[in-house]
Amino acid sequence: MTKWSYYFLMGRNMKYIVKKEDESLTIKEIMKNKMGISSRLYTKLKKSKKITVNNKNRMPHEFLREADVLEVNFDYEENTFEIEEGNLEIIYEDDMILAINKEPFLVVHPTKGHPTGTLMNHIAYYLSEKGDISKIRFVNRLDRDTSGVIIVAKNQFIHHQLSEEMKIDRVNKEYVALVQGVVEKNTDIIDLPIERESEDSINRVVREDGKPSKTQYKVIERINGFTLLDIKLFTGRTHQIRVHLEHIGHPIVGDELYYKKSDLIERQFLHCTSMDFFHPVTGEKIYLKAPFKKDMENALKILRGD
Repeated sequence: MTKWSYYFLMGRNMKYIVKKEDESLTIKEIMKNKMGISSRLYTKLKKSKKITVNNKNRMPHEFLREADVLEVNFDYEENTFEIEEGNLEIIYEDDMILAINKEPFLVVHPTKGHPTGTLMNHIAYYLSEKGDISKIRFVNRLDRDTSGVIIVAKNQFIHHQLSEEMKIDRVNKEYVALVQGVVEKNTDIIDLPIERESEDSINRVVREDGKPSKTQYKVIERINGFTLLDIKLFTGRTHQIRVHLEHIGHPIVGDELYYKKSDLIERQFLHCTSMDFFHPVTGEKIYLKAPFKKDMENALKILRGD
């Protein structure tokens, strides 16, 4: 069951069929209350004249009649990055959303140092094989060496809606990390501001003048001098989990930037295990789960003596 009558054409157009009960609402009110268009996106669409009724431009304060067709035309942008076949572990997909369990050692977006061989290149290939060559819109990102859930929106509307949900912390994100030492508290919240170490540094540190940052952890297992933690983010600062855990004296195993190399694993033991959110169109609660990667399983087997 959907929240409204809708359909997408090539991921660009959204149409709403006006109902009898909507006749007391203005175009602006229908877009916000019935179609789920945020105020920010509405303003953008209004300025670019992307809103029509029965294929004609109308004023936002006007009322509509039953069976009128209110249409929103989203900007279409074609993918401009190289298409490359690659391994994708897909954990969820529908006409509007694609979710991947990202592999470690994989850059998400092409850069000068990594122009190809990125997750974006692989997704571009996967979607092009299905006839979709539109721009790829990541809702969230992960560091190169962090694995786990990454969400891709297949059109501008979905990207905007989910991004807005992320900003107000209505998308629940959970991670698992293996850290050095035995964490004594079974659960705690680290509420400490984070900022760049210096203006030209990629490192982040806890600093009084930093941005508010809040991380909760719960102990899953204490294993031979190490601790496996379940982590929930309330904010989304760069390197937040890594910085907070290092600051309390329990750096993530294998994190070379904030600690040192490890014989257990060749990268930081950090994995986005799950996300849940309400689907912007259907209103259904979507639960995404990303199984551990093999290198994580192997590290835990070594510690446990399996």
